[in-house]
Amino acid sequence: MKSLFRENIGEALVGLFVIVFAAWFIWFAWSATGGGTKSGAIHVHALFPNSTGVNVGSDVRVAGMKVGTVTAQKLDPQSFQVNMTLALDPAVKLPADSSAAITSEGFLGATFISLIPGGDPAPLKNGDTIADTQGAMDLMSMVGQFINKSGSSAPAEPAPAGAAKP
Repeated sequence: MKSLFRENIGEALVGLFVIVFAAWFIWFAWSATGGGTKSGAIHVHALFPNSTGVNVGSDVRVAGMKVGTVTAQKLDPQSFQVNMTLALDPAVKLPADSSAAITSEGFLGATFISLIPGGDPAPLKNGDTIADTQGAMDLMSMVGQFINKSGSSAPAEPAPAGAAKP
């Protein structure tokens, strides 16, 4: 048996490396997709009029730094808004009057929830609701308004009576 192990030590080390790498990859994928939340996370709610692009596992950020994840979302039957549950890092003490906005990293970037800290000395507690929210912008309707120039608030000016028509 000892000689068998000596002959196959290279294969045994490669196999061990593959197992360690697979375990690391599973842990990385779990944490990158928001599978696990920090222990003792603060769970708060936020009502958004439009949640396009945000899913369970999306990032929650303050000043560009990840401080939590979206853990649940459901439609509120009374207001027809999206009620999202956010799990926030307990080490980050956000003011109770903070606001939330759905934004993206760029034209084709990931969508996330950006929290803007308020000025209240009391921090957000478990079960609190963020009242001041801004939903996602509908990019396709904005492009359509730009193309059709239907977003202009000024009325079209009439041509002078003596002007030549093109």
